[in-house]
Amino acid sequence: MRKAKIYIPTKTAMQSGRGKVKKWVLEFETKDPTINPLMGWESSEDTMGEVRLEFSTKDKAVDFAKKNNINFNIIEPKKRKFVIKSYSDNFTKN
Repeated sequence: MRKAKIYIPTKTAMQSGRGKVKKWVLEFETKDPTINPLMGWESSEDTMGEVRLEFSTKDKAVDFAKKNNINFNIIEPKKRKFVIKSYSDNFTKN
């Protein structure tokens, strides 16, 4: 049986907004990764590690995994904590 993880990817350092991080991703875990002794790259004979499926909701990703008999692991996103400050707070001591 295949193993997969379902999660929302984090934004890259080059993104300032959160526009493209709303999709859920189903990504398969690779089996037996090996390290190439010449170049030091990690490689595997398992081609399913390259498959990455995007879904609009978590429920659709879970339904797909159940329908295709895939063992899955859901990684819930962490809640962001907003600190509302004014511009003058940068210059005053607390």
